[in-house]
Amino acid sequence: MILGPMALQALQSSGVAFRKILSHFPEELSLAFAYGSGVYRQVGPSSDQKNAMLDFVFTVDDPVTWHSKNLKKNWNHYSFLKVLGPKIITTIQNNYGAGVYYNPLIMCNGRLIKYGVISTNSLIEDLLNWNNLYVAGRLQKPVKIIAMNENVALRSALDKNLKSAVTTAFLMLPESFSEEDLFIEIAGLSYSGDFRMVVGEDKTKVLNIVKPNIAHFRELYGNILQENPQVVYKIQHGRLEIDKSPEGQFTQLMTLPKTLQQQINHIMDPPGKNRDVEETLLQVAHDPDCGEVVRLGLSAIVRPSSMKQSTKGIFTAVVGIICGLLTVAD
Repeated sequence: MILGPMALQALQSSGVAFRKILSHFPEELSLAFAYGSGVYRQVGPSSDQKNAMLDFVFTVDDPVTWHSKNLKKNWNHYSFLKVLGPKIITTIQNNYGAGVYYNPLIMCNGRLIKYGVISTNSLIEDLLNWNNLYVAGRLQKPVKIIAMNENVALRSALDKNLKSAVTTAFLMLPESFSEEDLFIEIAGLSYSGDFRMVVGEDKTKVLNIVKPNIAHFRELYGNILQENPQVVYKIQHGRLEIDKSPEGQFTQLMTLPKTLQQQINHIMDPPGKNRDVEETLLQVAHDPDCGEVVRLGLSAIVRPSSMKQSTKGIFTAVVGIICGLLTVAD
């Protein structure tokens, strides 16, 4: 894809804007990326890109040290939990919700931003195993990488996450489908069972993400699709064909992330049987409803993690407001 001068200028200027925001934070980041409607154009209610809130995720090797430095630099970013110190903040980050601590509604460089902090180890675990499919799910859609160090394990996990997304989508699609069908399925993985898609958030969110960004999805997944032995990728026509035989599906099921395999086993394993995962996956591979079983497995991962993460956000905000009111009352 050859970019014209205006497009190139827009990409470069947005990159500079993101790096300027990043300069307000401690530097020790293994990965920093921006995502959402403020970065990539969406249609529908989130289409006002210029005024949209910018969403960031910062991945850090040592959250206690990072929060300690960030509290010195950006004390006002934190809720009242800041008085409890970086260790308590890190405990809340690691042990509740999806392993992410968010500071929302921050004005930085003239833009409204929200940023989440996750430990590098927690992110690698999520990318490989889909423990929560929270940050891993965001990284299955186009994002703007702003900073990244030479962590080989992290880079490998990022690649594995994309390959897992393709395999999972294949299991839920028919034998022949379009690129758009595939990208809609991939973009929807981390929304399977997400209660926010039922309560509050726009039901057509997935379509709104994919339709204006087909080229970005193609850039993200093109090489993986061309190298995958189980798919015929007709790039000129934007069509794909996959192996839907029980043998083909079993091969795909066996490469799924560990947590998704375990959830499928839990759904399909009758009480008292205690079959091993491989035996269950072989049964699912022969099941006409294989795709629906995979979808149920995804929902079992996403629903609790999205609810816990949202509850954590509400809890920290409410605690901050209550403590603030008590301070004023004193």
